[in-house]
Amino acid sequence: MITVCFNAESTIHQCIQSVFHQNFKNIEYIIIDGGSTDKTLQIINQYKDKIDILLSEPDAGIYDAMNKGIKLAGGDIIGMLNADDSFADNNVLSMVAEAFKQSNARIIYGDLDFVNSKGAVVRKWRSGQYSHGMFNWGWMPPHPTFYCNRELFHQFGFYSLKYGTAADYELMLRFMHYNRIEAFYVRKVLIGMKIGGISNKSFGNRVKGLFFDLKAMRKNGILLPVAALMFKPLRKINQYFK
Repeated sequence: MITVCFNAESTIHQCIQSVFHQNFKNIEYIIIDGGSTDKTLQIINQYKDKIDILLSEPDAGIYDAMNKGIKLAGGDIIGMLNADDSFADNNVLSMVAEAFKQSNARIIYGDLDFVNSKGAVVRKWRSGQYSHGMFNWGWMPPHPTFYCNRELFHQFGFYSLKYGTAADYELMLRFMHYNRIEAFYVRKVLIGMKIGGISNKSFGNRVKGLFFDLKAMRKNGILLPVAALMFKPLRKINQYFK
């Protein structure tokens, strides 16, 4: 399990607590800090005896930090828990581990709730079972629920910094669509994700995000990338009504 963070003093405690409250205990927990200047490291150090690897140094952004964590990992399965997110309940990692065991898939993903600062659910991302070709219609799984075999990164590559805020989308495209790695859907909310991600902070960031999405689609063999780009945000509408 990898958490990357930078100046996350307001959320990192809840994030770490949700890891240590999991009833699945065979967890290698890695925290990659980008050189925080607030109280983030003070909070993390309260748990240093339970954290397997802690690295704090400047990085080239969130995906560079994720790559550092993956390269340091020794476990078979990689998952990311962002500093401002938390597990939906204490059974999440047990269910993920069981899904890998029972399905023999190399990728597991599930559902996600968007929550506000008070913890209330404001959007519901329900992924549904994947079949090849769905990325052509703007589908994608929520990256915070994405778990995969560590060896996939060494076989097919790490997060590419060429795709900006769409680096996670590009990696899932590369693994699931382009290379057709078998994936299994866990019909359960795995993550509570706080609203207000980097790619949505400004109009300029949203435009850049669309550009990077299109670049990722073209790189990974999406049939009609411009059409898929239009379908992608439309799929989010029903998240407000589920």
